[in-house]
Amino acid sequence: MNRLRKALAENNGQPLLGAAVYFYDPIFLEICAHLGYQAIWIEMEHAPITFAEAADLCRMATGHNMLTMIRIPDTRRESVLKAAECGPDIIDVPMVEEPSQMHQMLQYARFAPQGERGYFSVSRALNYGIVNSVADEQQQLNTDLCLLAQIESAAGLARLDDLAAVPDVDLFIGPADLAASLGHPGNTGHEDVKDAGRRIIASARQHNKLVATACAPADYPFWIDAGVDLLFCTNDIACLKAAAGDALGTARNLLAQKRAALGVK
Repeated sequence: MNRLRKALAENNGQPLLGAAVYFYDPIFLEICAHLGYQAIWIEMEHAPITFAEAADLCRMATGHNMLTMIRIPDTRRESVLKAAECGPDIIDVPMVEEPSQMHQMLQYARFAPQGERGYFSVSRALNYGIVNSVADEQQQLNTDLCLLAQIESAAGLARLDDLAAVPDVDLFIGPADLAASLGHPGNTGHEDVKDAGRRIIASARQHNKLVATACAPADYPFWIDAGVDLLFCTNDIACLKAAAGDALGTARNLLAQKRAALGVK
């Protein structure tokens, strides 16, 4: 049972709630921990976070008993292996459209005999080698580490059943890219996107797969009702924009009220 499944079991089957960090931002991570978020998404597809910073963020989140997910840009050996050595609970790969991508994830993320992960005995993932048996710990990691494949395009949706059938890789739904790919850019609440989401979840359940997603507050009701297991609710940039915008708006409204009271146009 991978760590995501264990966390769900400990959460009485309720969806886990997470937040994303797009920058190396320990303060935001710690605030999320104190607020009660249960998972942290470390963004390495679009954001400039390095693997060294990702490992630090994993340390911090683990210290607060939060799950960690690193999203890497692709399934190249270097990307999968370096992310795995950071010691996250989950590795996520975007834009998965072929089963071969998922098999590549498994090849590089799993130690032999399940895969071909390189033998490096002193990584954070292996407690720097401070274990009774490195070989035994490697096999435990084969079980513990959760792999997620993002279905977020029409091409991925067209091969949904083939993707869901690949063993040992759970699914992540990317509503924003999926909406754009289906011809509705910016409209994640479109019925086509919801229908695709329902199809992905149904196929995932047929193959005993977990499902994660990320969305804005307007879409929370749909994805919670649909039964996702892990919901990323926000990110550091969105929170900064919202708080800064609210503060500025409040001050501007007070200034406008003062001008109106004084008869100033």
